[in-house]
Amino acid sequence: MWRLADEMESVQLGMGRELLGFVRRTLAEAAPSEPELHGMVAHLCTALSDALRVADSRGALLGLPGSSDRVGSTVDVSR
Repeated sequence: MWRLADEMESVQLGMGRELLGFVRRTLAEAAPSEPELHGMVAHLCTALSDALRVADSRGALLGLPGSSDRVGSTVDVSR
C-alpha cells in the first residue's frame, strides 16, 4: 500500500513541477487574460494543496507535531 502512496505522491509532485514551469513560461511570454490567470491560480492552488498533503503525510510518518492535523486539508478557489 505504501508503494502506491509513494507513486501517487511522485505523480502529484511531478505534475506540480510541470504546472509551475508552464505558468512561469506563460507569464514570461505574454500577459494572460483574467480568466487565464484565474485558471492558473486555481491549478496552482490544487498543486500546492497536493504538495502540502505530501509534506504533512511524510511529517506524520516521522511523528512531527501537528502534521496529522493538516493531512487532507484543501484550498477553496471558487468564486
